Amino acid sequence: MTEENRNILERINAYSEKTLGEIDPQKVPVSEQIAKLRPIMEEIATEKGISLEDMFILYMDLQTEASVATQKKLVESLSDVNNGDGSPILFR
Repeated sequence: MTEENRNILERINAYSEKTLGEIDPQKVPVSEQIAKLRPIMEEIATEKGISLEDMFILYMDLQTEASVATQKKLVESLSDVNNGDGSPILFR
């Protein structure tokens, strides 16, 4: 992820935390969540000279990339728990 893209993601996520607060994403429709993020996405899209649709696609791509990176770090950090043999961790 480029530094510019990291900054975009950080701006949107900071705005999201401020405007969405502690909502339950399972209970609030995605359309409502996106509607609340629209102002920051429009602002960044205007700054970058891209359409709102392209900004939304970029945001979704960046969120996916960040999620994959976080998951990878988690798997790596837990590999020692299983002695690195790739077995799943079971919780009770």
